[in-house]
Amino acid sequence: MVVVPVLNREGREVERIEFDPNEFGGAINKQLLHDVVVMYQANRRQGTVQTKGRGQVKGSGKKLYRQKGTGNARVGNRRTPNRRGGGMAFRKLPRDYYYRLPKKAIRAATRMALLSKFVDGEAVVIDQLEFAGPKTREMVAVLKAVQLHEQSCLIATAELDRNVYRSARNIRHVEISRATDLNAYDLLRKKRLLLTRQAFDMLRERHRKAPKASAVGANGHEGAADAAPAPVADESDQGQ
Repeated sequence: MVVVPVLNREGREVERIEFDPNEFGGAINKQLLHDVVVMYQANRRQGTVQTKGRGQVKGSGKKLYRQKGTGNARVGNRRTPNRRGGGMAFRKLPRDYYYRLPKKAIRAATRMALLSKFVDGEAVVIDQLEFAGPKTREMVAVLKAVQLHEQSCLIATAELDRNVYRSARNIRHVEISRATDLNAYDLLRKKRLLLTRQAFDMLRERHRKAPKASAVGANGHEGAADAAPAPVADESDQGQ
């Protein structure tokens, strides 16, 4: 069983939550987490780089001078790659890096990333996180109270709260997201995770109904998983 303390905004423990790791899949597969994170990183690449080859640069295609008898080196036309202003020998072309792993593998990786945060003690649950208006100073005070102000942190709420979002968006190394939008990449990219109690209950109920993570192998297909002890999305798949 995993025990998670619930803190209030002053950093004092108000209760403890105990849950079975099987609710979040039970097993953590390092290879699957790596594959999903690489997928998200690849899908974020623009791939718009482009350079000109010898066929795209300006210049005559005629040989500069005859092959022999001039005392000069043997050369071609002005557009050859070894001349200033010539084309590139292996020019770069626009490329689409997008690819997709199976949905079951992506969802399983999200559960594994969540479980790893709790197992490693990197997740904090707070009883409530509400502000009357955008108050960055109050958000900083809350992060200091729960010992998260000196590390990169991902804040997850049950629903989009504009006051909470505006209070946290200007804080360095802090990101905020809805619980339903969490993915393995965002979870592993930040060192710590701050969940509201409502968001934690929502995630717990959501992943409890999902198939076990051990049913998904490192290749993303159903079968025996290569379970390994270790510390990125969800159906919404936000981390393109």
